[in-house]
Amino acid sequence: MQGKVLKVKRLAEDVELPRRETEGSAGYDLRAHLEAPLEVQPGAWAMVPTGLGAEIPAGLAGMVFSRSGLGTKHGMVVAQGVGVIDSDYRGEIKVPLRNMGEKPYAVQPGERIAQLVLLPVQLLPVEEVQELTHTQRGQGGFGSTGK
Repeated sequence: MQGKVLKVKRLAEDVELPRRETEGSAGYDLRAHLEAPLEVQPGAWAMVPTGLGAEIPAGLAGMVFSRSGLGTKHGMVVAQGVGVIDSDYRGEIKVPLRNMGEKPYAVQPGERIAQLVLLPVQLLPVEEVQELTHTQRGQGGFGSTGK
């Protein structure tokens, strides 16, 4: 991806730019842009703003993943599993967080809430066919190959 840059716009002065916490980090941490803590009840979800806009280079998509510590310690995960930010989106990045835990959780202003991973996108033409090629697995799904 030589020559490509992730362009980021602060939508407020007090917003921290996304960054990788270690050299080996795959994702850029996204932080909650809140004026006060936001409590999320068990089973509920909340849309958490980041105060950032981004210009993701063509050929890439931004994947918003849960932070492992937030999920395993507090049950706070990205609500739809993985968020997708298309390269042509220019609005504020917001993270829908769901509380899968048993206790309320207060998202703190500036808290790292998710990670943004840039992944290549392979776009292919769509071709309608009457038959699909045969495989050993065939139509078996959901545990059909065993444990």
